Amino acid sequence: MKVCIIGAGAIGGLIGTKLAIAGACDVSILARGRTLQALRERGLRMKSAGQTVQMQVRVEEKASVLGEQDVVFVAVKGPSLASVAAEIAPLIDPGTMVVPAMNGVPWWFAHVIPALGNRPLTSVDPSGVISSAIPAKNVIGCVVHASSSAPEPGMVDHKFGQGLIIGEAFGGLSDRTAELGKVLSGAGFDTSVSADVRQDIWYKLWGNLTMNPVSAITGATVDKILDDSLVREFCSNAMREASAVGAAMGCDIRQEPDDRHAVTAKLGAFKTSMLQDVEGGREIELDAIVGAVHEIAMRLGISAPNVGALLGLTRLYGRVHGLYPREG
Repeated sequence: MKVCIIGAGAIGGLIGTKLAIAGACDVSILARGRTLQALRERGLRMKSAGQTVQMQVRVEEKASVLGEQDVVFVAVKGPSLASVAAEIAPLIDPGTMVVPAMNGVPWWFAHVIPALGNRPLTSVDPSGVISSAIPAKNVIGCVVHASSSAPEPGMVDHKFGQGLIIGEAFGGLSDRTAELGKVLSGAGFDTSVSADVRQDIWYKLWGNLTMNPVSAITGATVDKILDDSLVREFCSNAMREASAVGAAMGCDIRQEPDDRHAVTAKLGAFKTSMLQDVEGGREIELDAIVGAVHEIAMRLGISAPNVGALLGLTRLYGRVHGLYPREG
């Protein structure tokens, strides 16, 4: 199985390294800049459970050099996806599985949802470049339940978790997802093949919707967010709104916010990915995590004032600090 990783950072690097170690796949990386140089000089490096492993894999700058793949994992940050999608056509043939291992609501999420009129989400694919570049039939949905960081180009620091949920983007089970699930399990991931991956995506988003942006604005770890009763209640109200949005699409959440808070509290003084981006001076993934929820709510006619406030405050913070595009 030929597997290409696009975005060899915290998650892409983790997936690529574990697949390379397992040895069942021909793993390659599409990279640029400092990451390209680091991977060519030192290969993929991963710290996990007190040990560091290093694997040499093929690294290229242009997709045309690598050619068609069996699987393409896309693990870039949301703001970079449109530019990446426009360049990856040489990797994709009719049988290629394109697996976005990314945060938030993916660009294909609104497809075949009658209540949304089968129109793309402008918050995550405003120009339609992504939908045009990546055929919907090639997409395999993916939810990542793992925590890792990329302290330097080509290096992954795996902290905990190795869960992956994959499934056909538009539901159901298939031979190709079963095969991919076996490969990922063989690489050491706790892999589940879901018949309704859209539900799994919405559930994870429901848990991340508030902690990410609130931590970005305040600089607080999740324990401090949950310890403040007023902030905690604000987060709970936004989650209740997201539950109503999900229910209208058939993605029911069968938990109360406090149930999720109890799980989050076990992480202790945990820094969310958005807080890590703020501290690193990187553009924040606001649109896929909060903007898409707000857009869907507005299109469904569901009142979501707390989600709107969260979007507006974080957007303003991002613009003031140069971490989110300015209007126009």
